[in-house]
Amino acid sequence: MNPVEVLALFDREMRQGARPEGPGARVERADGVVRQTGTEHGWSAVLWSGLDESAADAAIAAQVRHFTELGREFEWKLYGHDRPSDLPARLRAAGFVPEPEETLMAAETGGLATAVELPEGVRLRAVTGAAGVDLMAEVHEQAFGTDSSRLRQHLLDRLAAQPDTVTAVVAMAGEVPVSSARLELPAAGSFAGLWGGGTVKPWRGRGIYRALVAHRARIAAERGYRYVQVDASPDSRPILQRLGFVPLTTTTPWIHRP
Repeated sequence: MNPVEVLALFDREMRQGARPEGPGARVERADGVVRQTGTEHGWSAVLWSGLDESAADAAIAAQVRHFTELGREFEWKLYGHDRPSDLPARLRAAGFVPEPEETLMAAETGGLATAVELPEGVRLRAVTGAAGVDLMAEVHEQAFGTDSSRLRQHLLDRLAAQPDTVTAVVAMAGEVPVSSARLELPAAGSFAGLWGGGTVKPWRGRGIYRALVAHRARIAAERGYRYVQVDASPDSRPILQRLGFVPLTTTTPWIHRP
């Protein structure tokens, strides 16, 4: 796999050619950016920008106006190769706050191990409705320490209106949810996305995260996607590298709250 070529393909398909994520969302191309405006509980973000020093500040201001008028928090999803080089400083000056940097990684589905090996007493439960979403939200709050109300409603909407575009799973130890993750399946393109993989602290280090990666990679391969991509935290990056994922660039969420 050539990382430079795969990153260029990712930019074309997933950023410049982005499609709406979930019901009610819309993707717009204006002011030198590609942005998604989500529903009240959905995700809003600038996905791609083709800016230079002369246009950057005006484009940033236009996005702030757009989302502020809607009362929306939004993310400027900044990648390490985006230009201009001082875009982070310009975002900070406009009131954006950065969250921790992650690494965009990708792997060819045909080269990944897809055998699911779970600890004794742990099984996988497919998320198909409200009960499964509640279990997933419980794991998310314990694993990441963040509120999951928006994620819960977003998943319920997706499963009801667009079930073919997302697959979610919870690892259960008996009747206790201990890990969860989802797989984003765009309607077109080469990349499926691994998102939300998290394990509650007492169950970490037992191979559950690896098993959920294998489970989702198998589904992506069966659905015809050539690559799986993931925004990897510093904790998950070494695990993913051992599984065959390759770093492409960094990505940092810059958040603006009205």
